[in-house]
Amino acid sequence: MWYMLTMEYYSILRNDSELLSYGMKTTCTSSPVSNDEQKKRESIRFLTMSGHVGFENLPDQLVNRSIQQESSHFAHIHMNSKKVICQPIVDYIDAQFEAYLQEELKIKRSLFNYYDSRIHVCLYFLSPTGHSLKTLDLLTMKNLDSKVNIIPVIAKADTKFKIKLMSEFVSNGVQIYQFPTDDDTVARINCAMNGQLPFAVVGSMDEVKVGNKMVKARQYPWSVVQVENENHCDFVKLREMLICTNTEDLCEQTHTRHYELYRCCKLEEMENKPVSLQETYEAKKHEFHGERQRKEEEMKQMFVQRMKEKEAILKEAERELQAKFEHLKRVHQEERIKLEEKKRLLDEEIIAFSKQKATCEIFQNQSFLATGSNLRKDKDHKNSNYT
Repeated sequence: MWYMLTMEYYSILRNDSELLSYGMKTTCTSSPVSNDEQKKRESIRFLTMSGHVGFENLPDQLVNRSIQQESSHFAHIHMNSKKVICQPIVDYIDAQFEAYLQEELKIKRSLFNYYDSRIHVCLYFLSPTGHSLKTLDLLTMKNLDSKVNIIPVIAKADTKFKIKLMSEFVSNGVQIYQFPTDDDTVARINCAMNGQLPFAVVGSMDEVKVGNKMVKARQYPWSVVQVENENHCDFVKLREMLICTNTEDLCEQTHTRHYELYRCCKLEEMENKPVSLQETYEAKKHEFHGERQRKEEEMKQMFVQRMKEKEAILKEAERELQAKFEHLKRVHQEERIKLEEKKRLLDEEIIAFSKQKATCEIFQNQSFLATGSNLRKDKDHKNSNYT
């Protein structure tokens, strides 16, 4: 109902604006007029419109205004190429091959102690759409199948979806890793595992109680999917194939197939590239200069690091000596205070002893004088008796 009222209101406004515009731009000539009226109309000054008249949000006026404005134009539009998306992965794999190749080209090489960082297997996770392989996944796998061993992995799938993916791999020429069947010891199990590709894997870190034991599983409202149950997912099969059964074959395929292909292409580029003696000299000079700068920088960093460590050790020793000095100073101060206290007590004892000594001497003198006078009196008394 609101839409109908709006359309009616719009038609009324549009008709009014058209009539208003028509009346302002033209003169009415349908009915005959007198000479006086004609002169009055001729004396009236008409103004021409410089813009839109009426409502600015009417559809026809918006269209006319947008047509008059110039549209922005970009000469070059960069579209995201699907090949660019997988280029960082390809560059990383090539970088590991290049590092191993440079180690092989050294005069004094030590491949026995060299850390092999080449990629031996790529677990490519496919989206479980249930329909077909995505174009992005197809292009990425086609760029990677000549550089690394690809094992496709999907989150969940049924038998028909697995068969459809394998048929798309074959029809599009995507070479995934096939477990070897030439060894009699593992031929039977590898042949069976090749029929299970791509693996449907479920992962979980949560533990769920199933029966009398705790297992890693995913808890759903309708059931429990156990990670290490082969009837629920292919995680155990994938782990056995990678770690226990085909580890050596993966490394061998990487070295004899993918790395040798990369090495052959690089050597062909080096042979086909015309390089003069001066260019070789400049390249070697630049390489040695960069190596020298790198070593100088490493030595500087090592020197700075050692200086920092030495300064830290010296600061720690200085801090320990300062703490020891403060401790000895505090002990010496305490001992000095104790000695001063003992000296004060001894001085007081000496003064008291001196006072006692003086008193004793006075008493002794007094007793000596008294004794002398008594003896003199006795002597005089005796002499008087004799006479």
